Order: sequence, then structure tokens, then C-alpha cells
Amino acid sequence: MGKKRKHSIAIVHSNDDTDEVSPAQKRTLSSIVEQPNKVQHNHEQQENGHTAFRNKEKVLVLTSRRITFRYRHLMMDIVGLLPHSKRDVKVQSKDNKAATLNELADLKGCTSCLFFECRKKQDLYLWMSKCPSGPSVKFQVKAVHTMAELKLTGNHLKGSRPLMTFSSTFDMHPHFQLLKELLKQIFCTPKDHRKSKPFFDHVFAFSVADNHVWFRNYQINVPHQDADKLPKGALDKMTLIEVGPRFCLHPIKIFVGSFGGQIVYENPFYVSPNVVRSQEKRAKAGKYVKKVKAKQRRKTHIMMNQVELDELAGIWKE
Repeated sequence: MGKKRKHSIAIVHSNDDTDEVSPAQKRTLSSIVEQPNKVQHNHEQQENGHTAFRNKEKVLVLTSRRITFRYRHLMMDIVGLLPHSKRDVKVQSKDNKAATLNELADLKGCTSCLFFECRKKQDLYLWMSKCPSGPSVKFQVKAVHTMAELKLTGNHLKGSRPLMTFSSTFDMHPHFQLLKELLKQIFCTPKDHRKSKPFFDHVFAFSVADNHVWFRNYQINVPHQDADKLPKGALDKMTLIEVGPRFCLHPIKIFVGSFGGQIVYENPFYVSPNVVRSQEKRAKAGKYVKKVKAKQRRKTHIMMNQVELDELAGIWKE
């Protein structure tokens, strides 16, 4: 075999000083282009008072141990709706939740936390917290319906940014105003997030009824064709199709700190599910007690009113 040909490198020396490229310049195929100084541009923005705010909100989503499959599916549905969320392993709920969850949020670089706490494999509680300083809210989750069991016809792009709507009740009371701000910061996808799409094709609806916060997710359906585009502002032709999931949040307490601290608000209408179950057992036990008392009254009545023996009662036995 023949030897490989050596490629000669031609070195051209030039005495012109313009061939040297400065750090603020960029050489292209045809010419040298001046690059803007980013540090100087940011400094000028700060001096003029026009610093751009960048939302770096990240939500940590995790559950407690011994959670049921239905509640785990609800958590996965919420994670699919929040492209700026991060998941973590299960946490023992009986331990010190405040220190553990705040440390996990700090390690993940998250500013908020959604903690699903399951007790007795039937009661689900949801903690919403701003880490690490607070505030935090504890909810009881009711009327859970996941996307797998609903099988609704709505559908929207995964990772798209949602429109958030709130009922007028959120502006009437201070604790609902705090809940509104907390829900907006957690469920609203940050602009220009790397996992989000720059589209608004679904709506998060939060409404208050019977001191409960109800959540619904709707797809924005705009029927139009390429030849006949929908004009701007034609909202009468837009329809909403429910996608799911569905759940209801019953607020219990609002704390100043993250996962604890001074209690700002306590719901007077909240009744623990343990108390509800004990009342149901007592109601069922009352039926059995009534039956036992009725039998005892019947025996006492028979003993007090005995029938006298008839003289001709055993005449045919002989």
C-alpha cells in the first residue's frame, strides 16, 4: 500500500492590523460583525430602571408513603399539567415535615412545594407551601376524579401555558385573596420556560362553592379553517371542553411559615373525617341498641302478663 499523502497547511502572514479580531467582534465568512456587549447592555438597563423580571418558579411535587393508587394517579395528572414541576421520592409523613421538605426543595432549586399526604389509606391532604419562608396552606382533598376514569373528550397540548380564571368570591375575603395569589404562583407556568410551549389552549378554573375550592381544566376549542380564519375578539364562537382532572380542596389552616408556624386562618366549618366516621358508626350502633332494647321489653312484657292455663287445654292428649 502506498503512503498517505501529507496535507500541507498554508500559513499566510499579513502585516495588516485589521485581521486581529477583538473579543467584542465576530468573524464571519464575508466580514467582521460587531457584537453587543451584554454586560454593558444589562448595566444600562439597570441604570434606566427597566430590568426585565424573569419568573424562575419551580414546584416540587411529592407524596407520603402508603398512598393509594387513585391519589397517585391524581398527582401524576397534576405533574403533567405543570411543566415547571419536579418530582421526588416519597417522604415519611410522621417525621418532621417542615425541615425535610424545605431541605428537599432547596436541593431541587424549587420555590414552591405540593405535598400529598395520605392517612389511613383513605384520607388525602394537600400542602401548598412557598419554600422556605412561607406561607403554607393545608387542604383536605375531596371528590377526586382522575383523567383515566373520566374519559372526557377534551384534549390540549402538553406543556402549554394555561389561562387562569377565579370566581369573584376570591376577592371578598382576605384568606381567599391569599389562596388566590398562592394558586396563581404555583399553577401558572412561567414565561419562556424551557419545557413549556408558547400557546394558550386550555383554562384552569378555580371557583368557590360551599367554602370549598373546586378545580376544573378546560380546553379552548376554536372552530375555524385555513380559508376562513376566526377574527380577533370573536369569543362567541369559542367553546370550552373539559379535559380533567377534577378535585375539590377544603381549606383547613393557613400558616405563616412553610409547613407550620403561626396560624393565620382556621376554617370553622371544617370537620375531621375521623369525627364523621365515628358519628356514622354511632348511628349504626344505635340501630343495634334499639333492637336489643325492643327484645328486652318484649320479654319483660311476656313475664308480667302471663296467660292462665286452660282446663281443657290437654283433653285430647289423653
